Amino acid sequence: MTIISDTVLRSLMEDMRQAGEVEVLPRFLGVTADGIRAKTAPDDIVTDADLGAERRLSAALSAHFPEALIVGEEAVSADPALLDRLVDAEVAAIIDPVDGTWNFAHGVPLFGMIVAIVSGGKTVAGLIHYPLTGDFLVARPGQGAWHVARDGTRTRLAVATPVPVSEMSGFVPLHMFSAEEQAAFAPRVLRFGRTTTWRCSAFEYRMVATGAMSFSLNADMKPWDHAAGELIHREAGGHSGLLSGETYRPAMTQGRLLLAPDAASWEAIRASLS
Repeated sequence: MTIISDTVLRSLMEDMRQAGEVEVLPRFLGVTADGIRAKTAPDDIVTDADLGAERRLSAALSAHFPEALIVGEEAVSADPALLDRLVDAEVAAIIDPVDGTWNFAHGVPLFGMIVAIVSGGKTVAGLIHYPLTGDFLVARPGQGAWHVARDGTRTRLAVATPVPVSEMSGFVPLHMFSAEEQAAFAPRVLRFGRTTTWRCSAFEYRMVATGAMSFSLNADMKPWDHAAGELIHREAGGHSGLLSGETYRPAMTQGRLLLAPDAASWEAIRASLS
């Protein structure tokens, strides 16, 4: 298994910070129609910031891990077969150059940058960077999850205290589920205290890993959305798994991932959604 040292982790953070400062922040609030392109749907878009940041981060990660498979969201969009190689990759670096692109492209300051290092099919480092505020969420297995402020101050993360389902707040992106699932889930989410969606995994993971929100149900299983965040949430004390009961793995592309404060809460949430 690839071990990510403190030195390498700090270097990865600096690479992400530089990519944000050079490729992302100068384009925020400056996105024009000719800088936005649709991918699979009108609201599935890519901007020049996504492409520039992914190129820069891909080069940096290849320098750190010459043997690694580089799996970038935009590279997979251009060559979907790249994603199939993740299952057998000994080491992989997964990149979401701008997570929350729709928000970014429309002037909404809820976006981030995500990098995960995967070794032996497991995430060994997860990093989420918030360019506007300059801070990070980071985790490595067995070492806890941490908020690292712009000035370097580190604060250990902890998920929400378990409460009854009726008092829980969480994320449920109804619009991303099939019509049949929407019809089933819509009345059931009323059993919770509050549900919403922010169209940004980077910030939704921030909310569940810091205890601001209790749970998150995800409809889309893209590794750049979840490989880093699931580790961060787990190292913050949380419990996760697919609704089918399977344990999450970064190479998964199908299923419904549910995150909760602990195993008992996870079971209660799943029961409420059933």
